[in-house]
Amino acid sequence: MFRNRPAKSKFGSNNTSKSFGTSRGRSYFRTSTKPKSRFVKPKRGEFIDVSKFINRADNTAPETAIAVTSRFSDFALCEEIQKNLKKRNFSVPTPIQDQSIEPILQGRDLIGLANTGTGKTAAFLLPLINKVFNNRSERVLIITPTRELAQQVESEFRQFSWDMKIFSCACVGGLPIYKQISMLHRQPNFVIGTPGRLKDLSDRGAIDYSKYNTIVLDEVDRMLDMGFVEEITAILNSLPETRQSLFFSATMPGKIKDLIRFVMNNPVTVEVKTGSTSANVDQDVVRYSHQGEKLGELKKLLAQEDFKKVLIFTETKRETEELAVDLTRQGFKAESIHGDKKQHQRQRALTQFKSNLINILVATDVAARGLDIQNVTHVVNYTLPQTYDDYVHRIGRTGRCNQKGIALTFVQNR
Repeated sequence: MFRNRPAKSKFGSNNTSKSFGTSRGRSYFRTSTKPKSRFVKPKRGEFIDVSKFINRADNTAPETAIAVTSRFSDFALCEEIQKNLKKRNFSVPTPIQDQSIEPILQGRDLIGLANTGTGKTAAFLLPLINKVFNNRSERVLIITPTRELAQQVESEFRQFSWDMKIFSCACVGGLPIYKQISMLHRQPNFVIGTPGRLKDLSDRGAIDYSKYNTIVLDEVDRMLDMGFVEEITAILNSLPETRQSLFFSATMPGKIKDLIRFVMNNPVTVEVKTGSTSANVDQDVVRYSHQGEKLGELKKLLAQEDFKKVLIFTETKRETEELAVDLTRQGFKAESIHGDKKQHQRQRALTQFKSNLINILVATDVAARGLDIQNVTHVVNYTLPQTYDDYVHRIGRTGRCNQKGIALTFVQNR
């Protein structure tokens, strides 16, 4: 049993909650001398040690380098793909790409374990586009946990397959299903979808999984966490017995191991995880005593000049919407994305955030996995993540591409 005692921070004594970050000579957070509980627990989920939310980014510390032995030009990718890579100034692959592309080109099953933001989308898209280009009868099914990630994968697909006359269909909820049915009738080589919408399409007889000889499960750990076990199992049972299966995940829980034994054939395992959280992210906590104080502390933070592009995570759809509305009324440029919003509304909010028309996006965990949003300066966990893995993926939205980011987690004094 642990006694109630303050969480030990690397940046101060056990009796205060001063932040290491300052703006115009002020600390981000108030100093509090009230004792603090070491462990916190969200409304649902696991107990998490508060000290895990506190870590100084250390860009000078030597990282465990993962050797990259190839260039894109070394892979047996067709000339058209090589041309599209050059257009995007892609010459050197990331470690996950370096280790995954060749086995996928060889037709091997593969398990890819990598941190968020490591380039795993291109790791499977490039060899699969090449596969389809060489054999137009090939059909690829890519399943992602969220609509936003599915649309992001399709966007990447279009850039890599530009002018190659290979077509795709994104099958996600929140958009007209009849339009997607019409596109499926055209027999696209790539179908990229979410489990729920794919189930709806299958129930309507609009998609025949037996025609897909390649399947990709992207962020498979998140899909299982979201309760899509039955949908995924039903799809896997309907696929041809001879197929290529690719699983990409950040973690390897027992459920995934069971799935691998069930569906994969002698898979290659590629693991390039370098740590639980990014070395580029300063992490600290914001202490508050009651709900009324919590909102005030958030507004003080957002008013500071260095909070240029902020992603705020909350737990429920209702809280997400209410917080975004409240911040907008206070003069902040804020929008929200959550499951109750129509897909075009969610996409518009993301587009505005990416293009800097707004600088604050309030979101449920739907935005935590896989989304590539450039130049996010701060991630704020306004409500506690349900698990530490969720925390890792939330703060992975900042500190990307060797830029420094800051992650702040609100913790109530006990």
